[in-house]
Amino acid sequence: MADKILDTFIAEENLPYAFCPGCSHGKILEALSDSLKQQGLDPSEVVIVTDIGCVGLSDKYFVTHAFHGLHGRAITYASGIKMQNPDLKVIVLIGDGGCGIGGHHLLNAARLNTDINVLVFNNFNFGMTGGQHSVTTPLDSITATTTLGSTDAPMDIAGTAQVNGGGFIARATAFDKDLPELIQKAMNHDGFSLIDTWELCTAYFVPRNDFGRKEMMEYMDSMQMASGVLQETDRPSFQTSYKNIQKQASEQSPMSGLVLDTKFSSNLEKPIRIILAGAAGQKVVSAGNLLASAATLSGLWTSRRADFPITIQTGFSVAEIVISPEPVDYSGIVKPDIVVIIAQEGKAKISRLTNAMESTGTIYHSEDLGDIDSEANIIPLVFPYEGKRDMKKNISAFTVAFLTKELNIFPFEALKEATRQIQKPKIAEINMGVFAYFE
Repeated sequence: MADKILDTFIAEENLPYAFCPGCSHGKILEALSDSLKQQGLDPSEVVIVTDIGCVGLSDKYFVTHAFHGLHGRAITYASGIKMQNPDLKVIVLIGDGGCGIGGHHLLNAARLNTDINVLVFNNFNFGMTGGQHSVTTPLDSITATTTLGSTDAPMDIAGTAQVNGGGFIARATAFDKDLPELIQKAMNHDGFSLIDTWELCTAYFVPRNDFGRKEMMEYMDSMQMASGVLQETDRPSFQTSYKNIQKQASEQSPMSGLVLDTKFSSNLEKPIRIILAGAAGQKVVSAGNLLASAATLSGLWTSRRADFPITIQTGFSVAEIVISPEPVDYSGIVKPDIVVIIAQEGKAKISRLTNAMESTGTIYHSEDLGDIDSEANIIPLVFPYEGKRDMKKNISAFTVAFLTKELNIFPFEALKEATRQIQKPKIAEINMGVFAYFE
């Protein structure tokens, strides 16, 4: 609470308001100032976030913090400010135009029940830019862009926030004497609050439609849009719920993940970049995980990336593994040292990389893949004859066993230990059977 109650929250040095004569904006701003005064708030506790349009001029009239943003985005800015500092009272001043442009933000802030206070200046048209029709323009109304009458069904801003779960939703007018008290009630609610405040644009909408306070109230009745508090829920705000989740998380023991402690050694002196390329369903990614895990168990630094299409069980599957005696600063592979190709889909996917390889690189491949265009050494994959029967359904396990023996980066026992630690027992048992062919 403020040490000294302010007589007004209006920055009087910036008066008079830059609104058209008779515009209702000033009435709503005075009601907001009165409400802040009644609540005894310190200006440093309050942030006013404004949208574009005539309402966007409002922030400079207050002695509080202020944020002025893009059209339709005020609710998003306010939500971010509240997340960063939940102790602040965050108030959004937005027009019906901003609610239309930022409708996605409006309904999601209501749905999340984020603890911000939205005060809508609803005058049924875009007042700043000449009186074009907006999302709330009444049917058949004359505007700069609907000279023969609007054919669009008007949006019920309060109803939209209400049906999407907003905690405190009300409809009012700029002429309501209890508007300051309604604003205070909204601000004291834990959760999203919105007051759809109907008002008059005396420059454009009023003269074009012979529309005054009396006609506005008749329109409200004809649309069966009740005034007053429309919804007040007990659902905690997003900020309260998030704080509770953080508290629960702090009381739980830290998550225990898989730790691969060094058990073996390696003589690797420089990084080696390996690509496994096959087809979906061949467990190529799992094979890459085994290589990376075995290297980690051997005290090496590793990174592993996977690439596959969004389809399931069709298309290519590629694993990229970097193994190094030093930390891996970049996990991408521009020019591989070792490539293993076990399916046509994988061959086609990495053709650009195999074409870039030099004579120092090596490509191992299944014998039925045809010619491979590369300057690298091209060597057929040769698996133990006695394992031929199991090769097709476990070709990736055969491949990592072959590579472990061929490259001698880490002990074969490291591969077996990685299998035991990172794979499910049933899969590990199958792969151990494959590895037995290489011992």
